[in-house]
Amino acid sequence: MIEETDSARIDLWLWAVRFYKTRSLAADACRKGWVMVNGHRIKPSRAVRVGDELGIRHQNIEKTLRVRELLKRRVGAKVVDQYVEDRTPPEVYALAEEQRKLNATADLIRDRGAGRPTKRQRREIEEVMLEAEQREAVYRKWDEGLGRRR
Repeated sequence: MIEETDSARIDLWLWAVRFYKTRSLAADACRKGWVMVNGHRIKPSRAVRVGDELGIRHQNIEKTLRVRELLKRRVGAKVVDQYVEDRTPPEVYALAEEQRKLNATADLIRDRGAGRPTKRQRREIEEVMLEAEQREAVYRKWDEGLGRRR
């Protein structure tokens, strides 16, 4: 898969490492300014080289990637790690997961008179309630350790 050339188009490379489902989606992301190479906004035709630092806004996460190897053909998901190194701090993923959970709880708010919840909605409500109970138990245990009472 490694080409003899020393560069590849950024839209092609992002598609090849399965960051975007289609090459046109990768090109659109470049045009919208969601992709940066070494701190600069780029066009889809910009050449990317080994060692370049990429900043990509994808699924509401600001990811930082480093190009390990170049390729021009799409590869399997299992070998993507050979071509790209994810340098995104774990805190960014944790914050995104927390935001996803908050958004999920916002979806659970139902209008009065909206009818019975569906099976899926009921399961989501039960999951949120269970998480809240577990958090409350942890806080209660922590307060008891400090000698406080709620």
